[in-house]
Amino acid sequence: MKYLKNTLLAMAAGLMLVSCGSKTNETTNVPAQAAPIVSVVTATAEDIDVVNTYTSNVEPFATNNIMPQTAGRIVNINVEVGNKVRKGQLLAKMDDVNLAKTRLQIVNDSTELSRLTELYKIGAVSQADYDLAKLSLEIARKTYSNLVENTLLRSPINGVVTARNFDKGDMYSMTQPIFVVQQISPVKMLINISESLFTQVNKGMEFDISVEAYPGETFKGKVNLIYPTVSATTHTFPVEVICENADQRLRPGMFARVTATFGTNHHVVVPDVAVVKQMGSGEHFIYVLQPDNTVKYQLVEVGKRLGNKYEIISGVNEGDKVVTEGQIRLKDGVAVQVKAEK
Repeated sequence: MKYLKNTLLAMAAGLMLVSCGSKTNETTNVPAQAAPIVSVVTATAEDIDVVNTYTSNVEPFATNNIMPQTAGRIVNINVEVGNKVRKGQLLAKMDDVNLAKTRLQIVNDSTELSRLTELYKIGAVSQADYDLAKLSLEIARKTYSNLVENTLLRSPINGVVTARNFDKGDMYSMTQPIFVVQQISPVKMLINISESLFTQVNKGMEFDISVEAYPGETFKGKVNLIYPTVSATTHTFPVEVICENADQRLRPGMFARVTATFGTNHHVVVPDVAVVKQMGSGEHFIYVLQPDNTVKYQLVEVGKRLGNKYEIISGVNEGDKVVTEGQIRLKDGVAVQVKAEK
């Protein structure tokens, strides 16, 4: 019995030694994890044009709604939609019954004034009667002039007829204009520019204009009007840009892009592969190599894309070594092996 007990104790001790020996060997044989291998490039700084593009619609420089002051019969229609018209050109004629009555009134008032003038000279009529006759004639003449303008409808501008809402013989009902005439030489566009550029926009400043109707072509425009106030909501201010449009190729309603250059900025530029977008947010970051061969996680403000590079507004300095390959295994403070610097 004693012999059996000693044998069991010896076997148990042997098993413990074997188990301990096996565990020691496993721990010893695990290799140390290698440092991630990365490629880096040195960040440089360049002069970058500050170019902004704004969207707008082409608008006529001026729009006139042609209509008389009162309702009446339309006697003649002289132009159609699409016709070019000159300033002062007759577009339509309204019924002239009231015009004829007023013309007759002027003749009568003029005759009466001549009669009273002779009597006034010899003292046969009072000053008040004489002045009343003069006033009556003056009013009749002004009424006639107004009726002429509202009977013979003329264009106040050089432009194009873009709408005709009535036909010859219609009774004008004052619900909408008879014609719409638009001046399209020049045309204008209204854009909203950031308040940070308020001091850099000047009247006469040249902008480039492009429209989808003429792909690949650029039209020249210039600042015609700068609004004096800044929106407290959008922090932008309106600017009116005009284009001479002598050939009238730009037409109201066209979608336009207005491109402006506001000098240059000296900013850091890095390869686009160095910039990583933070998942689930709009933030971007770059890993920057430190002197002790560790990497630093650095949030950056990205500017515009320049081919296969990005403008970096802040977060990286000129001369910093930024990681361009191997970011997937990195985190802040990790030691790395530098494979190459491009």
